[in-house]
Amino acid sequence: MAPKPPPPVLPTVAETLKHPAFPTAIWNLEPDKSGLTPVAEGRGGPLKISWEIHGHGPIKILFVMGLAGFKSAWQRQTLHFGHDHRDKYSVLICDNRGMGDSDKPLMRYSSSEMARDLIEVMADPSVSWLPPDPLPPTTTALPRSINLVGISMGGMIAQEIACLIPTAISSLNLLCTAAAIENTTTYVENMSNRASMLIPKSLERSVRDAALSIFNHDWLLQPDNARLPVPGTTPKCSPPKPPGTQYLHFDNNAQRFIAQEMHKRLDPARFGLKGFLLQLIAAGWHHKSAEQLKEMADKIGRERIMVVHGVDDNMISVPHGRKLIEYIQPAVGIIQEGLGHAPIAEKCEWLNELLEERFLAGEKLNGEVN
Repeated sequence: MAPKPPPPVLPTVAETLKHPAFPTAIWNLEPDKSGLTPVAEGRGGPLKISWEIHGHGPIKILFVMGLAGFKSAWQRQTLHFGHDHRDKYSVLICDNRGMGDSDKPLMRYSSSEMARDLIEVMADPSVSWLPPDPLPPTTTALPRSINLVGISMGGMIAQEIACLIPTAISSLNLLCTAAAIENTTTYVENMSNRASMLIPKSLERSVRDAALSIFNHDWLLQPDNARLPVPGTTPKCSPPKPPGTQYLHFDNNAQRFIAQEMHKRLDPARFGLKGFLLQLIAAGWHHKSAEQLKEMADKIGRERIMVVHGVDDNMISVPHGRKLIEYIQPAVGIIQEGLGHAPIAEKCEWLNELLEERFLAGEKLNGEVN
């Protein structure tokens, strides 16, 4: 076997902070609604979950973010579905407990508890995507109206949501996730990878390692592929700060990721080690058996389910995606060459088209369109 090529040399944090595009890395996409919903009463709470709804269309999409991500990490999808096509879609994005504008209690986090958080948000009268008290043993009929998209740990949370309220799911879309995290490498490599997440590192090394784990290495050095919003043209999009400036491109994809990471890491009120570790524990302990996923798929309908995984995923290795497809037997199961752990950025336009197809398939099955 040929040796692996050396990792690419990425832009530095210092170079990125000085780049003219740095202040414009997080887009000011104005929500139609936003709020803080108290959840988890009787489950260790209450605690507040921050949410936003973008768009006012009839097709409802819940995007569920992964480990240590803010809701703004969905900004490419939020722009496409919740702004450019806002008359067709309504997009709900949330900060999971432990991150962003949501509360960060010191307690045991789990994918199932985080799923219940989001179900309670959807049942909040300010959101009204689900009826009050939608969880079993309720006998209230749930409208099959939620298009559920989860990535990485968010895909684990999405599995739990789908198991809890399967008859509310119009489509289920699982991206780069797993039924359970398993060792798919040698013992030494597995222990090294686990240790690397916990050993203290310089900021430079931490951001670099994250980029190399999440993304296809060739993609990192390609020109910045983001399709930028245009204030004054893009609906409900404010200019970046300082006023009067436009959203700008970076030199390459790696630099855009580094900039977004630095916006997050330079905001200690919204991002911290405690929340990261508590979410990491939740992801590490997530487990859905083949039997549980089969039952979930039976109740939702496999024709409504898609699983996508990248061959070059260095965060959750591709055997996890193959096993998830084996367990669920979805209508669409894609193992994609040249894709890492983040199709929401690496293959954004391709993914958005795929999701549109899956949302439409769900609508057709619901009898909403011909």
